[in-house]
Amino acid sequence: MSISLKKGQRVSLEKIAPGLIAVFVGLGWDVKRTDTGKSFDLDASVFLLGSNEKLLSDQHFIFYNNLTSPDPDQSVKHMGDNLTGAGEGDDEAIIVDLRKVPPEVAKIVFTITIYEAEERGQNFGQVENGFVRLVDVQTKQEILRYDLSEDYSIETAMIMGELYLKDGEWRMSAIGEGYQGGLQALLDRYN
Repeated sequence: MSISLKKGQRVSLEKIAPGLIAVFVGLGWDVKRTDTGKSFDLDASVFLLGSNEKLLSDQHFIFYNNLTSPDPDQSVKHMGDNLTGAGEGDDEAIIVDLRKVPPEVAKIVFTITIYEAEERGQNFGQVENGFVRLVDVQTKQEILRYDLSEDYSIETAMIMGELYLKDGEWRMSAIGEGYQGGLQALLDRYN
């Protein structure tokens, strides 16, 4: 049974899925039927942060040009870039092996940005049905889901959710925070 989170809500993964060892993080979206004359390319990215809420290194920024975390076990893996977002379900996905995440990683932040949004005149007001969901890799069951419900008419970057350690257990937080300035705004925040 999947739990539906609201913006700002937090949940312990140990309480809702005891013994969870790895998660498939699916991110999805649809483009509204507005014609900007250019195709939409949304990108999922992951920021691996230390306890200071900053990127541990450039290699701890996981995206379409850097698909795996730098630790020897590659505990975080981006499954590749979807250039159109067409079709149902997850548009981009990340696998996180919770057992192998290095101890220096205090938080894992999942984001979506619009590629070349400014040049293409695009924003999240033209995107609908955005979501992030966690699936147990072993059972293939959806554990939780957060659906974006607000209208983000000027934002070009979104922080969807965060996985973080608290008192020795992994927790998920639904963020739903929008930014202007695309990916660069997020890089500035976490560097």
